Amino acid sequence: MGQPDSPSRHIRLTSHPGQGTAGAPALHWGAADPLERGPIVGTTANRSQRNVVGTHSGSYGVYRALAVAAGSLVRGHRADLTDTSPTDLVGPNPQWGDGEKIVSIDPWGASVQKVYADYLAEGYDIRPTIAVTKAHVHLPEIRQAIAFQRLQADGRYLLDDASASVTKIAIEPVWWLPGVARRFKVSEGDLRRALFEETGGMYPELVTRSDIEVFLPPIGGQTLYVFGDVRALADPSITLTARVHDECNGSDVFGSDICTCRPYLTHAIEECIQGAQKGGVGLIAYSRKEGRALGEVTKFLVYNARKRQEGGDRADKYFLRTECVAGVQDMRFQELMPDVLHWLGIRKIHRLVSMSNDKYDAITGSGIEVGERVKIPDALVPADAKVEIEAKIAAGYFTDGAVPTGADLAQVKGRALE
Repeated sequence: MGQPDSPSRHIRLTSHPGQGTAGAPALHWGAADPLERGPIVGTTANRSQRNVVGTHSGSYGVYRALAVAAGSLVRGHRADLTDTSPTDLVGPNPQWGDGEKIVSIDPWGASVQKVYADYLAEGYDIRPTIAVTKAHVHLPEIRQAIAFQRLQADGRYLLDDASASVTKIAIEPVWWLPGVARRFKVSEGDLRRALFEETGGMYPELVTRSDIEVFLPPIGGQTLYVFGDVRALADPSITLTARVHDECNGSDVFGSDICTCRPYLTHAIEECIQGAQKGGVGLIAYSRKEGRALGEVTKFLVYNARKRQEGGDRADKYFLRTECVAGVQDMRFQELMPDVLHWLGIRKIHRLVSMSNDKYDAITGSGIEVGERVKIPDALVPADAKVEIEAKIAAGYFTDGAVPTGADLAQVKGRALE
């Protein structure tokens, strides 16, 4: 169902190209039909076609600029999209036609080659914002799970070489600003001004072009790893095991033991493989929100502050030290996170591998049912991560939201709440 016209839709500045057949395609966010919705055009090659603020590739757009400046990339290069279509089809799902369910990604971003073929033939520079491919993932923890007979190779989901077969989906953020503002319960004007000011005026169109409602923010996107049939994600009768994981490069990639991020991630992958082998489907949704979206430099500064304070690293000062450095404890803000779940058509997560109340509340608050919440096994929690666990338990990150004390704390001390 399309969204009603907002007052800002009718504002036009005569110094810029208008929307329509002579210029940029009109956008009607939330329309169930892709042609009625219109294509996202963030090209820098033909500015008259643009109908968004910003450009494609998120923060990698700066590298594209460097490549142009260095002469390595021809300005205005058009992507050859031959044979780039998705290996697995996703949707369209009913949520794609609900402009309030999906406000931060383009539902049609994986299928532009098909649904906007006529626009492409007419010379419009339309880029996919979602790509779907096949891959194998190799993890030593999965090999270890096979060695300890927690997992067994089946030749389909888990191969003899201990690699897991997955469908891998990369997603760039596409923000419909009116919808994003409503998610955060702020005015669109205040959101636009904050985005303009806090990026150092990088995107003046945020405040000069209120008629353009879509923004391609210069941030990292998401990668999805699906274990099993992608189409099964939209079937609530098929058991779905899922984890929504926020990036932690130090732990996820290099195995740093100050947190439980990699152990929880690999445990979730093991659970997803088991789920697929039992006739269900597994999903890892991985978001680029390093250091609670505070960034890695801030994250390392906080590590130093925590370990150098009087009394050493302490659970009761865990969040305080973060706030002293960053001004806020956490900037991940899970309000936009469920969008990708709605894009996949998910209506129920039977087993959520997470103890985060913020994530749980965002998912269930968006209308998706959650069944069991799966904790990390105590044996997988690194010794140096116990401070993190105790701090989060004390802050209320627990299965039922209760704040355990005394004997309760002793019983749950080894549980990871990410």
